[in-house]
Amino acid sequence: MFKVVTNLEDLIKVIVVRGIVFVEEQGVPYTIERNEHDFSATHILGEMDGEPFAAGRIRAAGEFAKLERVAIRKSHRGKGLGHKLTDFMISVARKQGFKKFKVHAQAYLKDFYQKHGFEIVGDMFKEAGIDHYLMIRDD
Repeated sequence: MFKVVTNLEDLIKVIVVRGIVFVEEQGVPYTIERNEHDFSATHILGEMDGEPFAAGRIRAAGEFAKLERVAIRKSHRGKGLGHKLTDFMISVARKQGFKKFKVHAQAYLKDFYQKHGFEIVGDMFKEAGIDHYLMIRDD
């Protein structure tokens, strides 16, 4: 269901999911959604029956693994897949040697990330015109 991207075909699927969720649904400009970190990050793909439905990106940020671009297509929401994706991303980051994690969580998802052990640090801020919180998990 979830896997670390190791080839161009799977990376294209990740970019498609992100385009649908962030660019189309949330109105994030493509020029912000895609950036230079895509070339060095670890990408995660969620796929069912050959259809990509989820994406995520893990990036080293000092001693933290930063979970980014976490997305589930609308047709697959409400089934617990976001929780499974988050758990998978944390397990991949742990295997990379990380014990500290952070996320810029969209404000409406703060309770979601709190269920995964993340805590809000600081005040709400805008990113791509959307309210976010910095949330940290330190295992």
